[in-house]
Amino acid sequence: MRNLRGQEPLTGTERLARARGWLSEQGAAALSEQIELGRIPAPPFREGERARAIAAKLESMGARPEFDDVGNLLAWFPVGSGSTGSPPVIIAAHIDTVFGPETPIEINRIGHRWVGPGTTDNARGLAVTLAVLRALMRGGFEPRHPILFAYTVGEEGRGDLRGVKHLFSDGSPLRSATAFIAVDGAGIRRIIHHALGSRRFRVTARGAGGHSWTDWGRSNPANVIGELIHLLSDLPLPEKPRTTLTVARLGGGTSINAIPAESWVELDLRSGADESLRSTERAVRDALRVSVAAEEARGEGSLAIDIEVIGERPAGKLPVSHSLVQAARESTLSLGEEPQYAISSTDANVPLALGIPAIAIGGGGRSGDTHTENEWFEDTDGAVGLLRLLSLIASVAGL
Repeated sequence: MRNLRGQEPLTGTERLARARGWLSEQGAAALSEQIELGRIPAPPFREGERARAIAAKLESMGARPEFDDVGNLLAWFPVGSGSTGSPPVIIAAHIDTVFGPETPIEINRIGHRWVGPGTTDNARGLAVTLAVLRALMRGGFEPRHPILFAYTVGEEGRGDLRGVKHLFSDGSPLRSATAFIAVDGAGIRRIIHHALGSRRFRVTARGAGGHSWTDWGRSNPANVIGELIHLLSDLPLPEKPRTTLTVARLGGGTSINAIPAESWVELDLRSGADESLRSTERAVRDALRVSVAAEEARGEGSLAIDIEVIGERPAGKLPVSHSLVQAARESTLSLGEEPQYAISSTDANVPLALGIPAIAIGGGGRSGDTHTENEWFEDTDGAVGLLRLLSLIASVAGL
């Protein structure tokens, strides 16, 4: 059948070749957009300004974006295909950065690198997914599976994956997704198929407090926290799978000449298996009981203890032999790069834990000093990261 101009319609292969040709010339544009978005602050729980900038870009390409109840920004390809009910392929990139509102966001070019907080994580993922969506919109594809581009909130720190957790909340139709691909940070080789789980706690000890001289001898919450830290430093941790326990922050008290009425510590537990997280948590709770008992035996008065879970990221793993991992492998090899299989904590944790095939990949280039104010990005390979994502989508969604 000929089109209105009397030409034969393009085959899927021809459309894909044209999309690749166009995208191969978009490396500089993607970098420019990356820096533009990176300069818009997106602290945890305050991603709105950057999200609105992304929404404007989506609208300009005709993608009809919508915000959900927690602030995730969603765009379907083809436009309107979300109402079909067909299991989608989800392409995700998180909007937020790890930096709070007190951190000035300045990104500058220094030699071959762009340097500044959030330069890569995750401004790179945002720019790459936008470029690939433009290529799809230009190409007029009709994929076998609808594609949902999800720009998520709350991936970093205390955000605790709140955006992607909302996407896959109980009863969500997205739980039937065919595949989930997170584009997070830089790199062209890594295929994150193993989700690094975590449990994070704030342990608080409370007592009567008092004057450091006249009330000396009362049970001291700070001693409990100190003894707990000492016990945890000697705690044997599983080696397979590797499990870590970090004393991250601690504090309490009001004055140098007062017994604190409250002391606290925050702990970060990480492992590639949920069972190891649970067993380590039990060991932490046992150590806390020992610490409290020791201080109450030493001092006068009882102590109140509170353990608050302030973060939880489920672990999960997709076998290397799975078709999604193999598709990512082939997409990487096609660009002359050797795949590297990795474990990390990303938006892919949640779908993996639910049994949904999920991976995370980088968007190309090199980066370093991540999560510091000196984070840097070097555009070493131009559009290669864009082409890798397009190739992976073509394989998984069926362009």
